[in-house]
Amino acid sequence: MIPFKISKEEVNKLPLGQFEGEMFLIDQKEDVEEAAEFLSKQSIIGFDTETKPAFRRGVINQVALLQLSTATQAFLFRLNEIGEFPDSLRNILEKESIVKVGAAVHDDIKGLAKLTDSFFPLSFFDLNDELKKVGFHNVGVRNLCAMVLKMRISKSEQVSNWEAEVLTEKQQRYAATDAWACLEVFKKLKKEGYLDELFKT
Repeated sequence: MIPFKISKEEVNKLPLGQFEGEMFLIDQKEDVEEAAEFLSKQSIIGFDTETKPAFRRGVINQVALLQLSTATQAFLFRLNEIGEFPDSLRNILEKESIVKVGAAVHDDIKGLAKLTDSFFPLSFFDLNDELKKVGFHNVGVRNLCAMVLKMRISKSEQVSNWEAEVLTEKQQRYAATDAWACLEVFKKLKKEGYLDELFKT
């Protein structure tokens, strides 16, 4: 049985876990197409973004990193280095046939929309919004990983500099884990029937 709520203490007792698959850090425009072509053939992917934190009022930074993940491969697109929001990536996020699973995706989508003059995202599944409908009291990637995947994920890199010249292995692993974890939580809940209510035809 998967619990619908969890305390901080219970989360902290769990073993640390993270994405252990292949990571691809993409910071050159010419490397985007190959990755996008692979991702466009998937039916479901994990989704997240990272933005350099602003510690001063009135300062808003643009999305620096877009993470798209399968069960075994995570693609980390450094949008701040690529210098734009490539059409091939936008097409994936606008493609109805590809389900993008994330947590609290509204802010991510808003951030991405600021990088382009037209963006029509489709087929996003927001774990935070949807799981409340089926009875989950605690949401958010950390809580959901604990309840569903029985592991604790580190949030230590959350407020690190996502526009740094070099992203550390730790930053990359953190970013990959967030997108991958959303996908894994979704797959397990769907397989075990917890989402049946949401997918009634």
